[in-house]
Amino acid sequence: MVGNPQTRLPEDPADYTMSLGDHIDELRKRVIAGFIVPLPLSIVIFFFAHILIEWLLLPLQRVQLAWGFPPEVQVLSPPEFLMLELKLSIVLALVLSMPWILWQVWLFIGPGLYPRERRFVYLLLPGSFVLTLIGIAVMYFVMLPLMLQVLMLITRGVDVPPQYLPLAETAADSALVIPIVETPPAEAVVGQMWLDSGGTVLHVAVETEAAGKVRMLQTPLQGRSAVTQVFQLSSYANFVLALLLGISLAFQLPLVMLLGGWLGLLTAPMLRSKRRWALFVCAIVAAITTPADVFSMLLMLIPLYGLYELGILLVATLPADRVARGRRGSDGDEE
Repeated sequence: MVGNPQTRLPEDPADYTMSLGDHIDELRKRVIAGFIVPLPLSIVIFFFAHILIEWLLLPLQRVQLAWGFPPEVQVLSPPEFLMLELKLSIVLALVLSMPWILWQVWLFIGPGLYPRERRFVYLLLPGSFVLTLIGIAVMYFVMLPLMLQVLMLITRGVDVPPQYLPLAETAADSALVIPIVETPPAEAVVGQMWLDSGGTVLHVAVETEAAGKVRMLQTPLQGRSAVTQVFQLSSYANFVLALLLGISLAFQLPLVMLLGGWLGLLTAPMLRSKRRWALFVCAIVAAITTPADVFSMLLMLIPLYGLYELGILLVATLPADRVARGRRGSDGDEE
């Protein structure tokens, strides 16, 4: 054996040989080492899980305020909030620990690869990391807010017949008149009420323990829509996490195509000739992975097909022989 696989990978995989029992023992060590970081990290993150929930709710709250609804969600069972905090803590710990986990995987499989073969991994892993970050950013800042707006618009389209009363010529002395304001007042007194400019949300100022401040309560007014816009916390979080997972996997498409090119299964001319079929498949994937509306499907379809074009570019510019040659002297002698 040449060197220690934990510090230096062998130049020749033949120099690093193990029996089946040693391989199993090495795998066990790598699995245990892989959990050393995410387990304590998830415990630490749990104490800040409320910040994660606020981060997840921020796009929804912006859309709710834009459509005249109070920025709130419902918790329908006692352990729901706690279970969501645990889930988010574990998910974020695994995401943050992914470099460490991949490093343990690499220490297990790296000694069995030739230096020229390792160059492919050196290209795929950073590329996957960058594409994942881009996918998360696109999902959170672009796709999720637009999807929520479309879904909110669809639900608000289910109306009930309005009810009318004759308009009085003069207001009675005992009548409570609630003003309609374009913008919220800079200051409020306890008991003050007003309606937003759309007349759909009632705002009430109530007493609070904080000195010099009042607390604002908001409630949507019924009678305009037959479907009330009420969101359950765990359902919304599951929707966001599922969308995040789907987009993160979808953004790996260029690397999958590049790997197919390295294996000789795909070529740039063949991929260019299949653009129509690729567009059709991307449309099917977008329809399956998004809510049942055309706008959300288009939001997923556009980046998916863009990733397909990026895959064609990678296959054309990074052929296997070019990657295998690499830079002389970077991984030892060429074979």
